[in-house]
Amino acid sequence: MRVITGIARGRKLKELPGLETRPTTDKVKESVFNIVQFDIEGRRVLDLFGGTGQMGIEALSRGAAHCTFVDLRKEAAAVIRENLAHTKLAEQGKVIQGDYLAFLTGCREKFDLVFLDPPYGTGMLEKALSAIAKIDIVTENGIIVCESAAEAALPELPAPYRMGRDYRYGKIKITLYHRDA
Repeated sequence: MRVITGIARGRKLKELPGLETRPTTDKVKESVFNIVQFDIEGRRVLDLFGGTGQMGIEALSRGAAHCTFVDLRKEAAAVIRENLAHTKLAEQGKVIQGDYLAFLTGCREKFDLVFLDPPYGTGMLEKALSAIAKIDIVTENGIIVCESAAEAALPELPAPYRMGRDYRYGKIKITLYHRDA
């Protein structure tokens, strides 16, 4: 696992031991960033199920202004901090060890780009989407990027949110949501 491009290009990222975390493959990560490449520079990013922090770190490497990383597990938060330090991006990152719903319900800031990649089949993705739409933490013209199992059916969200395209990569599906102005 490495940073694909930008100021931290080529840096290897530390991974979490065990099978509890399923890192996004380089192929899928590169495809996601090709899709949102013009929506990164100077933006505020939320990596809600941080894991190793690779999606948020990639966004920072490509010019995002700031990224907030959230993960429930103490060891995941520690790995994100290590990866931010290793890539020299710690100044632009904030790591929160805590529950995703607690973070969302207490959130007082807005984000331009949100990455959601929770464990598949747990219902966490749907709950996070619902909370994000209800609390409305995405800026006008912001994007939510969801990673799920290819067969997962994701919900429609109330206006001003709308579901965009699906992109399939084998057993993985990337779904975009947009927040209209």
